[in-house]
Amino acid sequence: MTEQVVIRCEQYLDHPPAVVWTALTDPEHLARWWVPGDIKPAVGHRFTLDMGNWGLQPCEVTAVEPEQLLRYRFAEESLDTTITWRLVPEGKGTRLLLEHAGFDLDSPMGKQAYHGMGEGWPHLLGHLDAMLAGPAA
Repeated sequence: MTEQVVIRCEQYLDHPPAVVWTALTDPEHLARWWVPGDIKPAVGHRFTLDMGNWGLQPCEVTAVEPEQLLRYRFAEESLDTTITWRLVPEGKGTRLLLEHAGFDLDSPMGKQAYHGMGEGWPHLLGHLDAMLAGPAA
């Protein structure tokens, strides 16, 4: 039996949930801090994320609670993981909680992705924070 392996990260963002939600769900904003993709916050929406050297990764939105939760399957035909974003109002800002689950550490690709994304996600959340703090966020 394969153990469920999860990456968890969080970042306080000095912006209200509506602004953070747009950064996660609007293709133009998403491309500014992470990767290009035709995301849309609608359950059942199938989209791709352009992961550069790793190619176009197919995804499907599985849960949406506007300005609170977004969950989608990621890299369905290779990693088969799930990314969950939770937005929690905190003061004048938002506590953004990320959970990236389902890595198969018995697979060389799964193990490599787990280690790479485990190091990469905190940096990406920093990019999100910087993008939101910049002009025309």
